Amino acid sequence: MQRDRELLDPERATTLTAAARTGLGDRLRSLTYFTPGAFEQVYLRSDLEPDADLSGFVEMARQGFQTTAAYGDSELGAYAYSVRVFDQGSLVRVTGDDEGVFVTAETLTLRRSEETATALERTLAE
Repeated sequence: MQRDRELLDPERATTLTAAARTGLGDRLRSLTYFTPGAFEQVYLRSDLEPDADLSGFVEMARQGFQTTAAYGDSELGAYAYSVRVFDQGSLVRVTGDDEGVFVTAETLTLRRSEETATALERTLAE
């Protein structure tokens, strides 16, 4: 796995960040874009330390590529996104065919998680 500081062009990075901030506002802590082989932390809120080891989070996020295939066309419909809840925040992951993004935020309601995931899905599809 490779951390790549120039994986995304600046315009797309700005678009993804804007999509996340639309649903989350100041609750947004970070945004990480990833592919099967590389990742880039696109946004980090200014009050947070930039030295977090993202490798574990990215490895878990990459499971979204397999999740989409594993669930296929189940009776629940197509896989859309994942939300993970922690003691001090939440993580929303959205994956496409060969790219994905996850955001971390202050604790979220289900509605905010869904709004954020939908905005990120649309942005990835563009």
